[in-house]
Amino acid sequence: MIFERVVRPQLFRIGGGDAERAHEWTLHRLAGLSRRPAALAALRARYAVAAPRTVFGVDFPNPVGLAAGMDKDGRALPAWPALGFGFVEVGTVTAHAQPGNPRPRLFRLRDSEAVVNRMGFNNAGAAALADRLAALPRPIGVPLGISLGKSKVTPLDAAVEDYLASYRALREHGDYFAVNVSSPNTPGLRALQDRSHLDALLAALVGEKPVLVKIAPDLTEPAIAELLEVCLDRGAAGVIATNTTLARDGLAPADRERGAETGGLSGRPLAGRAREVVAFVHRETGGRLPVIGVGGIVDPDDAARMFDAGASLVQLYTGFIYRGPALVRRAARVASGTAAAPAGHP
Repeated sequence: MIFERVVRPQLFRIGGGDAERAHEWTLHRLAGLSRRPAALAALRARYAVAAPRTVFGVDFPNPVGLAAGMDKDGRALPAWPALGFGFVEVGTVTAHAQPGNPRPRLFRLRDSEAVVNRMGFNNAGAAALADRLAALPRPIGVPLGISLGKSKVTPLDAAVEDYLASYRALREHGDYFAVNVSSPNTPGLRALQDRSHLDALLAALVGEKPVLVKIAPDLTEPAIAELLEVCLDRGAAGVIATNTTLARDGLAPADRERGAETGGLSGRPLAGRAREVVAFVHRETGGRLPVIGVGGIVDPDDAARMFDAGASLVQLYTGFIYRGPALVRRAARVASGTAAAPAGHP
């Protein structure tokens, strides 16, 4: 594939191999591309796949989305649908602008097709994102999700108001909202997955727009079951499973030293655990809570298995970094039934 043979090696050399500099370079180029209608149309002709479905009341042109974290501040929004994505999730955004954790904070594990990050919700803040979305000349053509997180300066006992401030600033712009209570890179954040904290948070946020809860893969099944009870009781629209993991299982030998960096692991090593969590959520709720499956999808077979596990939609991030837009197209075609799954898919 051209991306893997030519484009990816070039990207990985940018900034002397600094993963975050390569990410910023790519976003800058995609933001420029977003202002070129002819280029966007050419990309759409190559990558767009129609596989429509309606989930939690929202119509998706195909079920393969861009996960939060890739375009935190919505800088390149028109480009993502042109690359084939059926929906886009921006953020995670916080009520207060914040720089995130010190650099370096993003590390590629190439042999494992994985990434470790400890970004720490670096973003320009909810108000800045609202201004950018209001200035878009036209809708981007696919549903827009907005991932909300807690500002680092905000104590846990004030978390509800912090999330609410972001939600109020962005309410008119999002087709759905993701409540990120599972990033391992903001101290204390995962405590918001506990029953009392999550109950108060959902009581405040659930309303006119679909609200989903993004959960950690490191929770035990009893803890997930308790979280799901709160989601059902409070009327959450669904669950996003999963965030990055603190585990380091499945790393290639060449990646173990770099893989020991502090932060959350994403990519191929997470695939099995992410599917397990998706299957558990689907089974535990009897399908009453739609699931967006994310974690370790690096080829179409991974996407097919995620749908088989019970996901209604899937998201890509690390797989997109390693495989490029062809993965978006191929995963969407598997979902549409217009292309057979690769050999090995049951």
